[in-house]
Amino acid sequence: MPDDFPPEFFCRVDDCDDELFYSAPRFVVHIDDGAIAKVSAIYARLLPQGGAILDLMSSWRSHLPLNLRASRVVGLGMNRAEMADNPALTETVIHNLNREARLPFADREFDGAVVTVSIQYMTQPISTFREVARVLRPEAPFVVTFSNRMFPTKAVAIWQHLSEADRVRLVGRYFMQSNAFENIDLIDMSEPGDPPSDPIWAVLGYRPREDAI
Repeated sequence: MPDDFPPEFFCRVDDCDDELFYSAPRFVVHIDDGAIAKVSAIYARLLPQGGAILDLMSSWRSHLPLNLRASRVVGLGMNRAEMADNPALTETVIHNLNREARLPFADREFDGAVVTVSIQYMTQPISTFREVARVLRPEAPFVVTFSNRMFPTKAVAIWQHLSEADRVRLVGRYFMQSNAFENIDLIDMSEPGDPPSDPIWAVLGYRPREDAI
């Protein structure tokens, strides 16, 4: 996998405005109940209790654990109706990351950030990861969870052409090439279990204690 990503890696079959694709609400979950439980368990383990959380590429469900007791959960996404139905969110922001990677938040505003089963649609990942680091407080986690599900016309080319193991490495590369996170780690919950469920992986990193961005 190259250190520098050519632009064509982030082309999509459907490169029309994302606003058009996401204009109609989709009140469906994209992973099964077992996988949702895995995602919630990951967030319960990694996100700070009572903190301010940024939910990037948000939808109508965030899969945050009920006992997180977040002081604030800001959903940043594309569909207002979906986010309005999300019981975890305290605030919503309509924003297209693929058009503008700059996040509409102040420096050091959040105690944690997540992207849930949507990283495959991100077309400016390095710039976006740097922005996430900017809006996180020192030592705050950024957790990216994903499965093997996707809208094939909207997933970027590199994601579609990689194996599942290489997708994990790709997300790790996003963290590393952003030069904005430390203690990058992987959680592999891809074993089906009993009953079987969709595979889940998480790649995470922490904003450094010292401001190196």
